[in-house]
Amino acid sequence: MRTYYAHPGQMNALHARFRDHTNKLFVKHGMTLIGYWSPMKAEDAEQKMIYVLAYPSKAAADKSWADFRSDPDWITARNASETEGPLVAKVESVFLNPTDYSPIK
Repeated sequence: MRTYYAHPGQMNALHARFRDHTNKLFVKHGMTLIGYWSPMKAEDAEQKMIYVLAYPSKAAADKSWADFRSDPDWITARNASETEGPLVAKVESVFLNPTDYSPIK
């Protein structure tokens, strides 16, 4: 699970980057898209986006992220979206294990 905190005024650009580029690149690098969420509270939604990806293993996740970060298409998309400054102020990333009673394994 990852939580992105956008710089002020940059959330729409961050959503556009995910919509137009990031999602396709996640799939290209073997990441399974589970979902994306914005907080219901308006002021939080202006600065926070939360999403969940799935992987067959932690090793697969590490490889997918390394490949994603070095992908020339990602570097181009990131640079093009940040011509007026960085979109993301902070990222929190947590790898989760399902409980034995979780409907999602």
